[in-house]
Amino acid sequence: MTASDTIITLELGHYRLRERIGGSAYGVVWRADGPRGTRDVALKLINQNQMARALPAQRERWIASAVNEIAFLESLEPWDERHIVRLLDSGWHEGLPVLALELMSCDLGRHMKGLRARGAPLPLARLLDWMAQLNQALAKVHQYGWRYLDLKPANVLVDAQLGVVKLADFGTNRRLAAMEEHSYAGTANWQAPEQFFPAGGGGYATGAHSDFFALGALFYFLASGGVQLQYGADCGMAYREHHTEGARVMLRQLGGALPPTLLPDEERRFAEAVGGPAARPALALLRKLLEADPAARPRHAIEISRGLAAIRSAAGLPPAGAGTDAWTRTGVALSPDAAWPHAADTP
Repeated sequence: MTASDTIITLELGHYRLRERIGGSAYGVVWRADGPRGTRDVALKLINQNQMARALPAQRERWIASAVNEIAFLESLEPWDERHIVRLLDSGWHEGLPVLALELMSCDLGRHMKGLRARGAPLPLARLLDWMAQLNQALAKVHQYGWRYLDLKPANVLVDAQLGVVKLADFGTNRRLAAMEEHSYAGTANWQAPEQFFPAGGGGYATGAHSDFFALGALFYFLASGGVQLQYGADCGMAYREHHTEGARVMLRQLGGALPPTLLPDEERRFAEAVGGPAARPALALLRKLLEADPAARPRHAIEISRGLAAIRSAAGLPPAGAGTDAWTRTGVALSPDAAWPHAADTP
């Protein structure tokens, strides 16, 4: 059982748990003291209480998911950590894998909730910057041969002071080269139709285009001040009530047709939120990202980047990256904690 002040020893040093700051269906995230002379970290562990109640096959999947995440993050080159969370250390504790990750301010969901509580919309320039950063992060995931499959506000970490967002939580990654249908993966509220509604073989036929749909859902979420698409909300409710059978329930209710992914009222609300001449190219990109047919979505990240550039131009904003600091221009994290030396000191 993990608790505050528990000491966990990983490959590069010792970590003292301070406070629980997050979690998911099977994981729990703690703020922890890092090795002497380093900053606090986010320590991600498998939830032992959930493990005790889970069936053996489920326990194996959770462990494999954490091991998969470690392997993916270890495979990244240092410059790829610009928009993907840094893995600082890893190891095992009480027979379960543990990740020590860089600690950021909060996740995107909490950040947008805070803005909404203050009545402060996300500025268009920052919205487009964050969309560009997430597009780059997905491009890196795809470049390494994976599809992400779980893009959602809770998996996007924010450093509002630096204006940086980073992709986190890679346990659902699937190989792009594996073209066969796979088992259910991800979060229903943020999934493309092909990721929520099973294919003919009963599995799910996803690809890089599935990540682009989720990016479109986040585009709407950011522009609308933290409001979710009705399509995603309906899929999420169906999953909560019927688990994976919820997709078939929805299809029966709609006479076999897929639900619309973007409603006319949502288009109007989105265009009004963007405002001015930028509304037209922004809506064009949103519609393309949220196409129900995967083949109709953008083919690659460059196409999305061009769409974002068109919005910036229409809004009279400078090109992305103009006037930014050296950290952003180089794309390399210049933090002194970017790579820790091996540490054997005790806490």
